Amino acid sequence: MKYIAANTVKLSTRNKYIIKNGPHTLLCGPLFYIINTDEDFVLLIISRKKSFYEEGFYMIIPKYFEDNHTFGVNDEPMRAYYIPTSTAQNPDWKCRQETDRFFLLNGDWSFRYFDSIYDCQEAFYEEGYDTRHFDTLPVPSNWQDHGYDIHQYTNTRYPFPFDPPYVPHENPCGAYVRSFTYKKPEGTATYHLNFEGVDSCYYVWLNGTFIGYHQVSHSTGEFDITNALREGENTLAVLVLKWCDGSYLEDQDKFRNSGIFRDVYVLARPENYVRDFFIKMQLKDNYTAADVTIPLTFAKESIPVSYKLTTACGCVVAEGVSEGDSITFSASDLTLWNAEHPYLYTLTLSTDGETIRQRIGFREISIKDSIVYLNGQKVRFRGTNRHDSDPYVGSAVTLEHIRKDMSLMKQHNFNAIRTSHYPNAPEFYELCDEYGFYVIDESDIEIHGVINLYNLNIWKEGKKNPFPPFLSDNEDWTDSVVDRVRKNVMRDKNRTSVLIWSMGNEAGYGCTFEDALAWTKSYDPTRLTHYESSMHHPRNPKRGKTDFSNIDLRSRMYAAIPEMHAYLDNNPDKPFIQCEFIHAMGNGPGDIEDYYQLEEQYDTFVGGFVWEWCDHGVYMGTTDDGRKKFYYGGDSGEYPHDGNFCMDGLVYPDRTPSTGLKEYKNVHRPVRVHLEDAASGTYILQNNLDFTNLKEELYLTYEILQNGMAVASGEIRDTELLDVAPRSKKTVQLPIKPLEDGSCSVIISSHQLHEKPFTPAGFKLGFDQIMLNENCTDALTTLLDAEKASAASCSCAANDTVSAITYTENDRVITINGADFVYVYNKLTGMFDSMIYKNHSFLKRPMQMNIWRAPTDNDRVVKRLWYEAGYDKMAQRAYDTTVEALEDGSLKLHTTSSMAPIYRQRFLEIDAEWIITPDGIVRSSMEIERDAIMRGMYSEYFEDVTENDNPFQPNEAFLPRLGIRLFLSKRMNQAEYFGYGPHESYIDKRRASYLGKFTSRVCDLHEDYMRPQENGSHYHCEYVSVADDSRKLTVYNEQPISFNLSEYTEEELTTKGHNYELEKSGYTVFCIDYRQSGIGSGSCGPQLAKEYRLDDTHYTFSFHLKPEIL
Repeated sequence: MKYIAANTVKLSTRNKYIIKNGPHTLLCGPLFYIINTDEDFVLLIISRKKSFYEEGFYMIIPKYFEDNHTFGVNDEPMRAYYIPTSTAQNPDWKCRQETDRFFLLNGDWSFRYFDSIYDCQEAFYEEGYDTRHFDTLPVPSNWQDHGYDIHQYTNTRYPFPFDPPYVPHENPCGAYVRSFTYKKPEGTATYHLNFEGVDSCYYVWLNGTFIGYHQVSHSTGEFDITNALREGENTLAVLVLKWCDGSYLEDQDKFRNSGIFRDVYVLARPENYVRDFFIKMQLKDNYTAADVTIPLTFAKESIPVSYKLTTACGCVVAEGVSEGDSITFSASDLTLWNAEHPYLYTLTLSTDGETIRQRIGFREISIKDSIVYLNGQKVRFRGTNRHDSDPYVGSAVTLEHIRKDMSLMKQHNFNAIRTSHYPNAPEFYELCDEYGFYVIDESDIEIHGVINLYNLNIWKEGKKNPFPPFLSDNEDWTDSVVDRVRKNVMRDKNRTSVLIWSMGNEAGYGCTFEDALAWTKSYDPTRLTHYESSMHHPRNPKRGKTDFSNIDLRSRMYAAIPEMHAYLDNNPDKPFIQCEFIHAMGNGPGDIEDYYQLEEQYDTFVGGFVWEWCDHGVYMGTTDDGRKKFYYGGDSGEYPHDGNFCMDGLVYPDRTPSTGLKEYKNVHRPVRVHLEDAASGTYILQNNLDFTNLKEELYLTYEILQNGMAVASGEIRDTELLDVAPRSKKTVQLPIKPLEDGSCSVIISSHQLHEKPFTPAGFKLGFDQIMLNENCTDALTTLLDAEKASAASCSCAANDTVSAITYTENDRVITINGADFVYVYNKLTGMFDSMIYKNHSFLKRPMQMNIWRAPTDNDRVVKRLWYEAGYDKMAQRAYDTTVEALEDGSLKLHTTSSMAPIYRQRFLEIDAEWIITPDGIVRSSMEIERDAIMRGMYSEYFEDVTENDNPFQPNEAFLPRLGIRLFLSKRMNQAEYFGYGPHESYIDKRRASYLGKFTSRVCDLHEDYMRPQENGSHYHCEYVSVADDSRKLTVYNEQPISFNLSEYTEEELTTKGHNYELEKSGYTVFCIDYRQSGIGSGSCGPQLAKEYRLDDTHYTFSFHLKPEIL
């Protein structure tokens, strides 16, 4: 083999890079090209000398970043993560910064940003380079969070033209320089520089010497710096590029942040050491013992390795010395690891010069009859997808951020995390081991942007496309995909919590993933494999036939319930998992309970992972009145962007829990209580835990509610009664009996028995509400009885006197006069314009019929039909009104009317009856006919339209809501109601709430979503009152209604893009609804289930309005 220097220039003595190596002359240096040819390697020295630039070269680095076969230069092969220490290190260390051979380089670095790599033309990496004109940037961080470049959020679209492996010429970059003093620890001879995360690729120099290159943003890059590291002062330089060929494989749904965003450190090692090891275990003897095998890899020749396995209290389970390149031993009387009891042992590996301590758990994941088992027990994943995201530091999250997320997850009954869509920092997995989370560990791959290629249908039809859109079935990219999967598996292979390897996300399928899956199963057959996008396989695969044999789970995202029934009812060949479902964007998700019921029905449905954990927002300060501002896509002026689609989490950007998170918690409560017989106090306890008897985990409390208020309570700690095995049921007698008077229910809550890392003893885990009778509340009974008594009294009086109600009428209005009130009824709209009761005005604007709600994020698909149908611009027209005096002294108005959108035909026919009693109560009863597909009076001209069977694309504009809207004085800001509270509630989103009596300020009924939308409704209400100090308006009805009280109008919530832009209306806006359509999870999922839609053709809507003076 020959080594040829091409286009070189004379170098200074200080930069002499000609080195003799045997008979060959090798050229090396801080910057060079390596050009592969058939016969030789051509090494091109790059200098910053003027003569070099005169030859037309302007970039100071070789273009590894556009070579999809170069993933690293001089970087070490990936190994398992661990932190080595000296043999003298205190074994009780908790934090790696405490260890004696770990040197952290985080802190303030000198930094300079360039809009283009071509603007970076000075060798800033050379020793002695003056960085006084550089800025200062903290490491780790994203440079966008410190004023460089702009924030950009995209979901699927590449932020640059699709032209792999090429990225834009004007590729932004950041130059980092860090000086540090290093003292080589005693007993060490080898030194490794580690970068745990850099987006997207980077070049490294130490003391002017080129160290290497690395890409794959979320993988660890490790470099041997032994020959360049000095005792004393050192200068580390790094050049980070925003884009590289790997960016085509990193098209995840996130802000496109750049820079060194994870820890940087030096590890000191002996001359020879254990370089890598793989802990393999085979459980046996009914899961009480295990055979352990640990293959070892050494830096040089094999050396003896002592091992010791100890329990959590330090008792020795096994110890000995390796034989050759492996360790083998058996362990018995084991305590197994699972998410409910994450028991960890400590494995210590020692050589003469070094010690490695690894916490491990014993567990086995397997599949039998398409059911997933952990340690021989059926297991269910109650999971969420989690991004590294924080509004203040972007993707540069710390352990404190991670612990905060995990604490909230544990508090809300999660047991699993999918690392969407890239590996997390290594310490994340140690915390999952410790705190008990099952992990789907996902490789750093998403190729979603190919779906946006123009004229993609040509490819889908199987015709030849000169520029194939799917990199996943392109053999030229196989090495790239396999490399990313290998990096993930090799680093995290000893993590107990990792049960499933995921190849990536939304990247299509083909030869690249077939090879990645084959390698994964051959290297680690002890774990399951996952890849959702296998369903998107090419029609004309490169190899003629698509291979799915190495995928263990049938994975889908956002599968509709009918689709799941179809698969699960048909003798499935693999377990079914939803890697993403119940999309948590904005007000939602609304169908959590429905998916839970599927888990109950099918053991082959092993659960799923909510999309997603947190809203992605960028903190941009506060408004003048102190409201936090969180930016999303488009707010920085970037193009392209995908708007607020990043605001799709169970927690807000600052980790405030949403009502969706509270809904999830109670759906997935550890115990459910079912009523068998109220009179005898017979109930059924259902244990939803996978590994724990109820008596070991929790106790119960109960509150008996009468008319929505607690009247009795108790506690149940009887271990015999609570002796319910995992995933089983037991009939028990509880000291709970129904009360005869009023509405009676019992709330039975479960509480944690013992303290845990994130939850104290007594922490509430969930609740059931069980109705003990079917009575309405005494309050409703009193209201209805008073109305009947008044009617009877007035009827008697009317036999002797003239009615107390009179009215006058013209073409526009009917003015109704009672002893204490004056109401004005508009004959043109069929609604009241004003209501004055005892000289107090109750309506500040005319009453309106109301079908519009500010679209929720989960309405993002169907709202197109709503706008097309004109629901947001409705006109009401009355045709005929009659007036009738009744025998009881009341006045009855009967009006026929309709609603029609501007420029559309009418589609609601309303037959309304309004009865005004002598004491000022207004009773309304409406018979409403709806033309579901808006043929209206022109039906004969339309052909029958059938419903679309596509579960993701509704073709019918069902009603958002159906009711009336009142505008009250803003001073009427105190609410009381009996219905589902205290959280917002809808027909399909109410499990975090219960039926009770609640009081609230109107402003506190608002749920402040990042993008304004419908919020704060309350479902199944018997009555609701809104009042100020002098007056009260009560709405009630025999059939429960829904209501919404807000300081904002639907129009304001519809048009404003951010919550901090909202302006109060100056009214208390009071929506009285027959009900609303459900919430669902259609922002990225199936359309709203039919049973939750307002798509009937006939409705009967009634209510009573009672004004009072206090």
